[in-house]
Formats: sequence, structure tokens, C-alpha cells
Amino acid sequence: MEITAKTAQQLRLTEEEFELIKQKLGRTPNFNELCAFSGMWSEHCSYKNSIKWLKTLPREGGRMLVKAGEENAGLMDIGDNLGVVFKIESHNHPSAIEPFQGAATGVGGIHRDIFTMGARPIAALNSLRFGNLKEAKTQHLLGGIVHGIGHYGNCFGVPTVGGEIYFEDCYHTNPLVNAMSVGIVKAGETVSATALGEGNPVFFVGSATGKDGIGGASFASADITAESAEELPAVQVGDPFQEKKLLEACLEVIQTGAVVGMQDMGAAGIICSTAEMSAKGEVGMRIDLDKVPTRQQNMKTWELLLSESQERMLMVVEKGKEQAVLDVFEKWDLPCSEIGEVTTDGMLKFYMHGELEAELPAYELVLGGGAPQYTREYAEPAYFSKIKAFDANSIEVPDDLKSVAEQIIQIPNIASKRTVYHQYDSMVGTGNSSTNAPTDAAVVHVKGTTKGLAVTTDCNSKYVFADPYKGAMIAVSEAARNIVCSGGLPLGITNCLNFGNPYDPQVYYQFVHAIKGMGEACKKFDTPVTGGNVSFYNQSPDGAVYPTPTIGMVGLLENINDKMTLDFKAEGDVIFLIGKSTADLGSSEYLHKLHKVEYSPAPHFDLEEEFVLQQTIASLIKQKLIASAHDVSEGGLFTTLLEASFNNNLGFDVVANDSNIRKDAYWFGEGQSRVVVTVKEEQVAAFKKALGNHPYAELGVVTNGSVEVDGMEWGTVLSWKEKYDTAIENLLAGHESEHALTAL
Repeated sequence: MEITAKTAQQLRLTEEEFELIKQKLGRTPNFNELCAFSGMWSEHCSYKNSIKWLKTLPREGGRMLVKAGEENAGLMDIGDNLGVVFKIESHNHPSAIEPFQGAATGVGGIHRDIFTMGARPIAALNSLRFGNLKEAKTQHLLGGIVHGIGHYGNCFGVPTVGGEIYFEDCYHTNPLVNAMSVGIVKAGETVSATALGEGNPVFFVGSATGKDGIGGASFASADITAESAEELPAVQVGDPFQEKKLLEACLEVIQTGAVVGMQDMGAAGIICSTAEMSAKGEVGMRIDLDKVPTRQQNMKTWELLLSESQERMLMVVEKGKEQAVLDVFEKWDLPCSEIGEVTTDGMLKFYMHGELEAELPAYELVLGGGAPQYTREYAEPAYFSKIKAFDANSIEVPDDLKSVAEQIIQIPNIASKRTVYHQYDSMVGTGNSSTNAPTDAAVVHVKGTTKGLAVTTDCNSKYVFADPYKGAMIAVSEAARNIVCSGGLPLGITNCLNFGNPYDPQVYYQFVHAIKGMGEACKKFDTPVTGGNVSFYNQSPDGAVYPTPTIGMVGLLENINDKMTLDFKAEGDVIFLIGKSTADLGSSEYLHKLHKVEYSPAPHFDLEEEFVLQQTIASLIKQKLIASAHDVSEGGLFTTLLEASFNNNLGFDVVANDSNIRKDAYWFGEGQSRVVVTVKEEQVAAFKKALGNHPYAELGVVTNGSVEVDGMEWGTVLSWKEKYDTAIENLLAGHESEHALTAL
């Protein structure tokens, strides 16, 4: 067949990119080669519209052991000859089409990124976004996605310890499924995704290859439309039990000393893993595709190159040690085939039954090599004028604050997500301590040590929509605040940058300014970016999703016994608010959901103020001057107090002690850099002395179960807990349909 610019366009390459490919090859590519470029130069693999800005993020320093982007995941030193390996990635488009398999394979893929580096995954987290929960489509997507995450994680044997779920109309067509994995590796046992050594054999290990997920990388680099389901050949199908065997086999084969390099076959399959490993080692490979184990007959060359079948690895083995590798995989009853060897010419040569089917320079295919890098135009979004026009005086202060509070705690973004997290096994396979008492970040014990890891995912996309620069700073800051409030020291972040179409200048403005804000905050907290991914084209015909730069952060507790929990401990403890209250309603759930205000400024935030607050909280925990700590976030101060009361069914008697701030803003505003703490009565004097000049307010005391606000009886904690716990279940029960949640 004749290969033309039209062929390239059908494979989602531009005419200019087709000309560039011809220039790099010195000839017109054949169809197999063009398919390889289509996968590798897709947005999903090449980051061609984002790499310029990603390079501005702080990508080294702190406790980092490898630079960002060097390996499959970030690696940081936690002492005792141990490293923590972590990464977050998106699986948005597949989950929109096939919610169960899309989410399940997202979980499987992110765990492979961890154990391909030689680390054992010990914890999983996620960040999920859906449309209006009252709609049947949202209920269908939520049911399938949650079931997929729970099924894969529970069967694979890694606990899901934390995460977040938001419901906003803009995610109706295009839900977001961001999955994070955290693992532990011993010093000297890490494996690099690098091919080295002329003549070293290349092995394919893991599940046989099928036609599932072909073109997935380029599919993830386009808008979702009504025809999307027909465009995707097949969403990948995951097998968690097969992956569990692959995990054990990979960790065991590393101990043989035979492994030179190893890489997961994720997006763009074999072409991606061969190209990236070869480019990193400045070598080439000769691959016999007919030796790749398949589960479907007569697969074509381009299908074998691009298949995204799950639970597969590419491994370069030291020549002469092949048998040791074969023995391990035979023991675990997993396919293991020698499919080629390392060469020194930098070329990837793919053969079928002795016939050369594709010949490609590895370096020209990869990110940072020959893949194009674009500088896109951006322009301030037109809707900013509506945000600037917002006037808080147009909102009347309600007379019945209790009624407002009851509505707020039943908003799906705020109410208990127990319907969801009860499907996740939070204890399987690990000495996890996050469920003993609630903490702002999940705290996981590192077996064999006294250490703990504090892990969290955070992003309020409504704040980023209102102000991309400030909103992204808030996302990083809230993640760090959650770790500090749990007794941890923030170490580093991984990010999952979910945005709309990068060719839209207003969307690209959101992206650029979010990157700038994120970088600023990461520098302030000394939490370098270890890696992550960019997911563009998250939009429907109605427009883009909110800009959602999800932050996954890991922190360290040298002694897990020093963790701080968020729950009230005893009647009579004194309740303090550390930080400054502001007359701020901007982007609050109160304003957005109850008053239906779509456009309002991001809440109050100052980076220096936040930094000082976190240092103050860390110092108070170290001095053992506080009994609990819980940061103020969605729903405002009243929601924070309630959440602190639920675990031990203890109430509170509090008073708004600033008459200059309107009552709805005081209790329901979401101004940042505030933490609610409790202090034993006998420690109050020492506590106040330790605070020094830091702003604080004494709110009141912990009660035995009654709730009093500004001298008014607001019932019991148990009655509030009932509303909070059952809000989502009642909403779902009230909107049953044939599409309603089957899995929940």
C-alpha cells in the first residue's frame, strides 16, 4: 500500500509530523513503521505539547535517588538502606468506555511501574472524578470503576489505603481515573529500564499478547466523542492473579543477578519498551516478533508492536545466564521467551519469520530524543471576567446556619464515601496502620522497621479552574499539610496532570499556569517532582473538564508511633484553630452547590503563610503538645470539626470569635492554611507559648457528644454522623434505574 500524509492523519499524526518522519528515516516509512511513530509520537507517550513546561518543575534534590523521568517511577531515600518508589498515572479514556476494565488495568499498570524497578508495592491510592451523582450514567461509571479498582487491588494483594472522589458536571462524559502505587526497595536491588551489552538476549515475559488495547496511546490523545466506543479496538483486559505471579517472578529473577534491565509494556506496548530501553542505553535491538507468545492467531506486525495487553515485561538478560531466568518463570508458570538481542547500531529491527518488517532509529522515537516538542499559544480564559465580577455581598447571610450545615455535609463531595471504600481491602498484604484511627494522610508501616510512610492524593480542581496558578499551589500545599498533620515529613510528589485539548489556547493557559504554581510550591516545601504523567484531551463536545493537576505525595515518619490522628480524644480537651480566618467564600462547596455560583475566586491562600503553618504544626507534634490535628478543607471549619468528632462520638461546643467575619464565611468558607487541633487542658499554657506569634483562635471544648455552635444546640454527633454517612447511599437509592450502581 502507498503511504501518504493521509495515511499518517488516519493514525493521528499531522502532515508536518509525517514529513519529519520521512526526513529522519531518509525515506517514506512503511505501514508498520508509521504505526510505531503513531504510538510513540502520540501525546500520551511523547508529551510533545507539555515537555517544555514539565522541564521547569524542580526535578532533583531532597532525597531523590534518580532524576525525574529517568526511570519508570520516582525513587527516594528513606534511610536504613531503603528507598520508596512511587508514581501516579491516568487511565481516563479507557475507563470512560469500559469502566471496569479501564480502571482495573489502570491499577495493574501503575503497580507494574513500581515492581519493574525491583520494588514491592505496599499501598495503592486513587483520585476519581465523576459527573452529577444523580445521573444514571455517573452511577454506571462509578459502579464499574470502583468495582474494577477494588477487584484488581484486592486480588493482586496490595491495599488501597487512601484517595479522593469528586462529583462535578464537567466530568459527565470524561471521568478521571488516576491511580497511584507506592513500593519499597532495598538499596542495591533496583533495576533500571535500560538495555546494555551487545549480544545480550532480550526476553519477553508475562502474559501472551492479544489485540486488546491496540492504539490505546493514540486513543488517549484525542477528545472523547459519541463515536469513541467504536474507535477503540478493545480496552485492555487485566488479570490480577497473573500480575501477582509476574510480581513475584520479577522480584525473584532480580535476585539471580541475571537481569541487566527491565521495563513494563504499558502504553504503545512492545515498540515503546524496546525503543525506550534502547534509547536510554544508546543501543539497538534485533527482535523476532514471531517468537512473541500470542493468544490470537495470525497477528500482524503492527498489531504485535502496538498491543497493550496487560501483565507483560521486556527484560534484557546477561548473556550466559538465560537458564536462570527461564527457570524462575517456569516455576511461576509464566510465558518467558527469548525474542531477540541487543545490538550496538541504535536501530530497532523487527522481523517476522525472517523477513525484516520495520527498521527504526530508537532515539528518534522517544521523548527527549527525536519526538517533536511544541510550544503552544495560550490566552487568558474568557470566563475569568465572570470570576472577577463575583460580589460576595450578593449572597445573603442565612438565618438558619444549622440547616445550611446539614445540607453541606450531605453534598457528595463532602459526605462519607464509605459506599466506595468498603469495596477496597485496606489491609490485604501489609502491616498497614491507616485504619486504626483516622489521619489526614494514610499512614502505612514499612515492615521490618519503625518507619511509616504518609501518603495522599490531593487536588481541588474547582480552585484550579478559578485560578490555575494559585489552585495548583493549593493542591501541593494541601498534600503537604495532610502529611504534616499526620506526623510526617513531606519528601516528594508525583503528578497526574489532567487537562482538556492543548490546542485550545484557554486550556493551555490553565496548563501553563498550573505548572508554574506547582513548581513554586514544590520548591517551597522541598518536594521535588519525581515523575507522573500528562493526560490531555479530557473533554467532551460540551467542553473541557476542570483543570485537574492531581498531586500524589509521599512523606516519612521515622517512627510510626509518632503519627498524629485527626479525631478528638477526650471530653474537656480545648479546641484551637491554628491559622488565620478570612471573610472568604470563594470556590467553596457552600457557594457552588448551595448557591449555584459557578464562577468565584479561589479561596484565600498565601504560600509563605502556609509554609509557616506547616512548620508550626510539625513542631507542636514533635513537642507532643497537641492531641489531634485536622486541616480545614472542603466544607470549611464546621465540616472539619464534625469529621474530628465522628471516630470517638465526641462533640464540641464552639463559638465564632471574630465578629468582623460573616458567619457563613466563618463556618463554611474554605480559606487555606488552617488546622484544627485539640490540646489537653493542662498543656494549654505550654501550647500557647510554643505558638508564639502565629495566629490562632480558641474555639471551645470537646463535649461528650453534644454539638453547640455560637450558644445554639445543634443536636448530637450521632445525628450528624447518620446524615454524613448515609447521604450518598440515600441519594443513590432515590435515583434507582436499570443503570444504577450494580457493584455498590
